[in-house]
Amino acid sequence: MEERKGGRTIDDMDWQRDRFRTHIRAAQQAKLPLVIHTRSSSDDTLRILNEEGEVGDASSAGGVFHCFTETQAVAKAALELGFYISFSGILTFKTAQDLRDVAAWVPLDRILIETDSPYLAPVPYRGKTNNPSYVPFVAKILGELRGVTPEQIGEITSRNFDRLFSKSLADV
Repeated sequence: MEERKGGRTIDDMDWQRDRFRTHIRAAQQAKLPLVIHTRSSSDDTLRILNEEGEVGDASSAGGVFHCFTETQAVAKAALELGFYISFSGILTFKTAQDLRDVAAWVPLDRILIETDSPYLAPVPYRGKTNNPSYVPFVAKILGELRGVTPEQIGEITSRNFDRLFSKSLADV
C-alpha cells in the first residue's frame, strides 16, 4: 500500500473523501453552509465540491474556506463556487506574503477573519495559544492590505458573517 502524509494510505484517503461527500450532501439537504479546511488537497476538494453539485446556485450549500492558506487560483475557484474565504493569524506571519497577496485580491464582500484557536496566533503572539481577542491583529493587516481601517474590516467581515450564516443563526 502506498503511504501518504502522516502514514495514511490511499484507502484512508478514500474514506476521508467519502466522509467529505457525506458532509456536503448533509449541508445541501439542511440548507446550511459548509466550513471547509483544505490544506495541500485543494484539487481534490474543488473536484469533489463540483462533483457534488456545489456550483454556486440555489441548490448549493455554499460556505467558507476556513483558515485559508492556498493560492489565488484556489481562492478564485472557491469564489466561483459561491464560497467565502477566511483568513487567520497566518496573514500576519513574515513568511506569508503570498497569502497576503491573495487577501489583497479577494473581494471584500467575500472575506471573513478568524483566529483558528487555539492554533496560529498572529504576530506578536505567534507560538502562543491563540484566542478570539487576537482577531484585531488579523483585521489590522487585512485593513492595511485593503486601504481601510481595522474597524472597517470588522464591520465588513461581520456583515459577511451574518450574510453567510443568517439561516444558521435564525434557527438558534
